[in-house]
Amino acid sequence: MNRIYGIIAAVLISVGSLPLTMQNVSAEQPQVSARAAVLISADTGEIVWENNSGQKLPMASTTKIMTTLLCIESGGLDEQFVVDSEAIKVEGSSMGLQEGDIVTKYALCCGMLLPSGNDAANAAAVRIAGSIEDFAVLMNDRARELGMSKTFFVTPSGLEGEGHGSSAYDMAVLAREALRNDIFRDICSKSRIQLEYGNPPYNRWLKNTNKLLDMYEGTYGVKTGFTDEAGRCLVSACERDGKSLICVTLNDKNDWQNHMALYDQGFSMVKSVSPELPENVELPLAGGKNDSIIAVPGEMSAGITSLASEPDSFDIETVSSPFIYAPVRKGDEVGSLRISFKGREVCQVPLIAAEDAEINRKAPEQKRSIADRSLSVLRRIFS
Repeated sequence: MNRIYGIIAAVLISVGSLPLTMQNVSAEQPQVSARAAVLISADTGEIVWENNSGQKLPMASTTKIMTTLLCIESGGLDEQFVVDSEAIKVEGSSMGLQEGDIVTKYALCCGMLLPSGNDAANAAAVRIAGSIEDFAVLMNDRARELGMSKTFFVTPSGLEGEGHGSSAYDMAVLAREALRNDIFRDICSKSRIQLEYGNPPYNRWLKNTNKLLDMYEGTYGVKTGFTDEAGRCLVSACERDGKSLICVTLNDKNDWQNHMALYDQGFSMVKSVSPELPENVELPLAGGKNDSIIAVPGEMSAGITSLASEPDSFDIETVSSPFIYAPVRKGDEVGSLRISFKGREVCQVPLIAAEDAEINRKAPEQKRSIADRSLSVLRRIFS
C-alpha cells in the first residue's frame, strides 16, 4: 500500500512540474467529434487548433469551393450559354438544371455554393475545360499552386472518384484563397439568392445549405458537403471583433456545434494585430522635375488576425512600377505595401502620393531643339 501511495505521489509531482502552457492547453482542448478538423487565421493561415488535420480524407461537396473559384477566375460570368445536356445528368443535390437551359457562369457559381448543385459543377467544368477530366487537371494544377500537398481532385462536384480527397488543412488553405475573391465571398455569405435561368430564363430562389450562416453570428461562408463515404463535411468562416477565422471539419456528425465551439475557443486565442508601416516611401519618378516622389500608406481596413502579438512579426515589401511617370497629383495611388507572414501574403495597403509631381517641360523642349537642329542639317545637305 505504501508503494502505491508513493507511485501516486510521484505521478502527481511530475504532472505538477509540467509547464503551465502544456497543462492549460490540455485542459482547454475542445472535444470535437470530427475525424479531422482545423481552425486557422483567415488572414495569415496560422493554425490556431487542429486534430488530425493532415490526413487525406474524402471531402464531398466542399470540393465545389475549388470548382467555383476556378469558374470565377475564368471570367465572363454574365455571358449566357446553354448547359451541356450530358454534364447535368448527375445524381445527388441539384440547382434544377434541365436540358436546353440558358445560364451564366455566375448562376452556376451560386448553384454550387448555395444548394450544392452537382449539375452546376459539371456544367461549369465542361463550359470551362471542355470535359470533366480536363477540368480536374485545372483543379489539381491550382491545388499545387496553393501548396495543397494532400489533395487530389477527380470530380468537380465531390462525388467520389478513385483517389479524390483532401485534408482538413488543405481545405482551409483553399477556403482562405477563395475568400480573398470578393465575388466568391459575396456568394457564399448569402442565405438565399434570386437568379434567372432556364429555357426561357425565369426568376427562381436558391437556398443555402449552410445553416451556420443563421445559427452563429459573424459567419460568412463557406460550404457544406455530405456523401456516405465522406460523412458530414463543413468549411466555414467567421468574423468577430475585427478577427476572422476559418474552420474545417471532415466526417463529423456534430459539425454545426463543433464549429461554434471551435470559434468560441479560437477567438479567445487570437489577436488583431496592426503591423508597423513606414511613415513614407520614396518612389522613383520619371519625367518630373525631381527624381523621386514621396508616398504614404493608406489606411488598413482592419487588423490582421494572428497568434503573433508583435507588429514586427510581419514582412513589408513595396510594390510599384519601376518608375512613376509625371504628372502625379497628391492623393493618387502610386503603388502598395505587400504585408506577408512567413512567406504568405496577408494583404496589400495602397501607397498614396503625398505631393504633386509636375512634368518637367524643359527636357522635352531640349529634345525638340536637338531634333530641329538635326532636321536643319539634313535639309542643308540634301539642298
